[in-house]
Amino acid sequence: MEATKVGIREFRAGMAEFIASSTPVAVTRHGQTIGYFIPTHGQADADVASLQKASTTLDSLLAAKRVDVEAVVADFKSARKGAKAPKKSISK
Repeated sequence: MEATKVGIREFRAGMAEFIASSTPVAVTRHGQTIGYFIPTHGQADADVASLQKASTTLDSLLAAKRVDVEAVVADFKSARKGAKAPKKSISK
């Protein structure tokens, strides 16, 4: 795969686009290549797989203990409402 050549200023300005791309970039300064940027995207797939496995395990544990998830959420919401600190008044 051919690397796209861009100047260092253009590289900095377009960093988000280069990260999202799958094309390697040859970064140049004064016409000389000073480095290469090679975007990687494989980590996201591993993260999603780990989260799916954790979700399945949690669902199994909750079912085994017969935990009512809706009741837990309701308890959490009521605890949050009760824990809100009153607004502080500003003394002049």
